[in-house]
Amino acid sequence: MRNGKNFFVWLALIVVLVVGYDLIQGNTLGGAKNEIAFSEFLDDVSARRVKEVKIQGPVINGKFEDGAAFSTYNPNYPGLIDKLNENGIRFEAGPVDTGMNSLIGILASWFPVLLLIGVWIFFMRQMQGAGGGRGGAMGFGRSRARLIGAEKIKKITFKDVAGIEEAKEELFEIVDFLKHPDKFKALGGKIPKGCLLIGSPGTGKTLLAKAIAGEADVPFFTISGSDFVEMFVGVGASRVRDLFEQGKKSAPCLIFIDEIDAVGRHRGAGVGGGNDEREQTLNQLLVEMDGFEENEGVIILAATNRPDVLDQALLRPGRFDRQIIVPLPDILGREQILNVHIKKVPVAPDVNTQVIARGTPGFTGADLANLVNEAALLAARRDRKVITMKELEEAKDKVMMGAERKSMVVGEEEKKLTAYHEAGHAVVSINCPESDPIHKATIIPRGRALGMVMRLPEKDKLSLTRAKAKADMAVAMGGRVAEEMIFGYEKVTSGASSDIKMATRLARAMVTQWGMSDKLGPLDYSNETEGAVPGYGIAGSHKVISDDTANIIDSEVKILVEEGYQHAEMLLKKHADQLETLAQALLEFETLNGEEIKDILAGKEIRKYVEVKAGKPARTSSVPASSTSVNNDNVKSLEQAAAKKRKKKEDL
Repeated sequence: MRNGKNFFVWLALIVVLVVGYDLIQGNTLGGAKNEIAFSEFLDDVSARRVKEVKIQGPVINGKFEDGAAFSTYNPNYPGLIDKLNENGIRFEAGPVDTGMNSLIGILASWFPVLLLIGVWIFFMRQMQGAGGGRGGAMGFGRSRARLIGAEKIKKITFKDVAGIEEAKEELFEIVDFLKHPDKFKALGGKIPKGCLLIGSPGTGKTLLAKAIAGEADVPFFTISGSDFVEMFVGVGASRVRDLFEQGKKSAPCLIFIDEIDAVGRHRGAGVGGGNDEREQTLNQLLVEMDGFEENEGVIILAATNRPDVLDQALLRPGRFDRQIIVPLPDILGREQILNVHIKKVPVAPDVNTQVIARGTPGFTGADLANLVNEAALLAARRDRKVITMKELEEAKDKVMMGAERKSMVVGEEEKKLTAYHEAGHAVVSINCPESDPIHKATIIPRGRALGMVMRLPEKDKLSLTRAKAKADMAVAMGGRVAEEMIFGYEKVTSGASSDIKMATRLARAMVTQWGMSDKLGPLDYSNETEGAVPGYGIAGSHKVISDDTANIIDSEVKILVEEGYQHAEMLLKKHADQLETLAQALLEFETLNGEEIKDILAGKEIRKYVEVKAGKPARTSSVPASSTSVNNDNVKSLEQAAAKKRKKKEDL
């Protein structure tokens, strides 16, 4: 882009210089030209005041005896030449000056060609991206890999990566090999040529690569998979060759390819067959990783969250020998990740990362970093000096359920219906032993929901039992059942749409994927394309189910969902007093945590702190010790405690 701009700057400068030169050369007869009438010219000729003239078609330029220049129009006067000879005036004649013989004329004739060349270079550079690769405007085949040095990036090591210990161990082995290769070669060991990091978005794949760059004292090249593929066939393959040439010159080195699925997809799936640019790029990558020539000392790291679309030739031993799964962190991993992030911000002594970790199942490392950041922003808006547990809890609710829509106007009838709906979910959950404990219930609108009941497991669960799945369907149906019990059949609303969708999907998965239907048995009816069967060489095919089987599936799904509805109805009728008590408490307090719900149903009186709104006096009272709600006095004491703790550390 910069070279394209320079081209047009130089072109404009040349035009200005040539025009200036032409203007100077135009005054070859010297002095400023004076336009005179032809009759005056004839009189001057007769009086011998004219020294010399030059006739160019209809234009006559000349000089007087005193050196002054003049010009006039020639009306094709027939006796002009004789008159000039009679008076002894020197004259010369020439063709009409079209300007083509001057530099400005030459430039004018070449200008369209130069303009087309300039426009072509400009658009080619635009298509190739900023910079056009190394080598100027024509360097399309150059690799765009960036060499990362310690002076260019913030120092990140394995100490900054938490929650994925197994992945760290496998990658640390690579760093150890790069630092002490003789230890491995003495035993005949060969380091893997490629390591593929596989995991969901946000689990820390790129962070691991940065940690390797910080740990390994070797050149580290980084590039994205999309940087290889361009609209011109062969460009990507050329960039792959150039990348490995750079790597060989800097060996031993590491090359990190982020989002490799952009270039490593199955061959034969694109349009154009063997001439497809992406496929040629992939073929070149395969050859460079493990082809006829050895690439000693060049280790490839790649990251993807779509391993299912990668070509099998890319995953075989000799290329990506080692495939490292970067999983979602468990409860201990989440606690370690939170501890890493809260070190960067001031926190109050009441912050308990174990509680936050327990309440964030399924969160990735990026989600947890975002949670801490949201808590910091919330504390800053409140002019806090430290982040308390209250900000972390509210940030967690915001990330999981969406921001509170406090400005949303909800009518009393709608608010009452929402309270009974959420109370129905909560009562069914409390009376289902297989259900997860309730973490929080609220009727404050969040996101697209008017209310919500959040349940959190006491520990991470890796599998789902039939009893747990049925309990979840019953809890999902609890809101619809409560609406019908309290307000009647005709007053049922659309508020249970997401609950119905969740229950239906869960029931269909039980029937078609998990073999939990007695009629259909332990067979897979998910209608998904399967790969080859490991160990048998049986290629998968697209399963097609008959109409009769589809009808049975629909019937079984309906039975499971209706069983959940009936179970919820039975529990709510049996515990109608709990439904009423909890609904009234939600109408009064709007938000209740799990411990407060238990206290209410046990007949205990609770009182909550409510912040001052619109100048109204606040309701202040004691809060159960288990609650995370704190008042302003508590916040001040927490800030003072945090300040003393920081001062003690500074003194040490």
